[in-house]
Amino acid sequence: MFQVFIQQCAQLGADISVTWARYGQQYLAGMANTFKLALYATFIGCVIGFICGILQTIPYSKNDNIIKRFFLKLIRVIIRIYVEVFRGTPMILQAVFIYYGLPYFTGNAMRFDNIFNASLLIVSINTGAYMAESVRGGFLSVDPGQTEGAKALGMTHFQTMLYVIIPQAFRVLLPQIGNNLIINIKDTSVMFIIGFGELFSVHRAAVGATYMYFPSAAIEMVAYFSMTIISSIIIRFLERVMDGSTNYKLVNSDQIVGSAGTYNYPVTGSPSDEHSKEAVYIQAKEKLEGTKVKTIGKEND
Repeated sequence: MFQVFIQQCAQLGADISVTWARYGQQYLAGMANTFKLALYATFIGCVIGFICGILQTIPYSKNDNIIKRFFLKLIRVIIRIYVEVFRGTPMILQAVFIYYGLPYFTGNAMRFDNIFNASLLIVSINTGAYMAESVRGGFLSVDPGQTEGAKALGMTHFQTMLYVIIPQAFRVLLPQIGNNLIINIKDTSVMFIIGFGELFSVHRAAVGATYMYFPSAAIEMVAYFSMTIISSIIIRFLERVMDGSTNYKLVNSDQIVGSAGTYNYPVTGSPSDEHSKEAVYIQAKEKLEGTKVKTIGKEND
């Protein structure tokens, strides 16, 4: 049994070498198209999501103009329909309806001459539907006091979102943006249905010519995993950059806090401290000084 497994692994390696020798350039080109489409679509989808999030959070009350209330309610209904439709249907069917359906119902008045643009539109609006709800949740996660403080300073809703809410919500949303990028890298494989030359379409072409399905699938799996792991590393790096330096100085110069006895250093390794070396040093220094004071007191006694 084990000997058969070793032989098959050796055969798989040989088949992969043959497949890569014949279609290596096509696989690389497919990877480039896949990553470019996923990256652009994620960016555009995030823009759509942030726009939807801002529109959904515009406040209104019964005292506002009836026209304002009507249009804000209409905008929220339209966004809700958009989100539910594109979250509740498969992307492959969305591609069919947009790429083939628009020319069908408009007598070729609306058609796509560029397959990349069509794929970009499809993936972007699908991503935007998911991001719209994520952004709305990100905005709601920000303390309401931030919005109240901005209003007290005379900021408009747009200024509040741009300068107060979005900078704080973006850090919360960064992991979700990374998730959407990884999902898009994999989900672009459905764009073969409209003839876009991404990685999965190269796999289909190679299999159709060589009938070596599993070796080609192995190459494709490694390629997708490589793109997703690189994306994960980049996103985690951006998270660390946005978190800032962990080597900071603790503010303990406030005499009121010190005299009240309410100030405590964060526990080392906690989310508040993030392994701060300053906290460890200051705590050790205070313990040492406290020990000296006790010793001197005993000697005086």
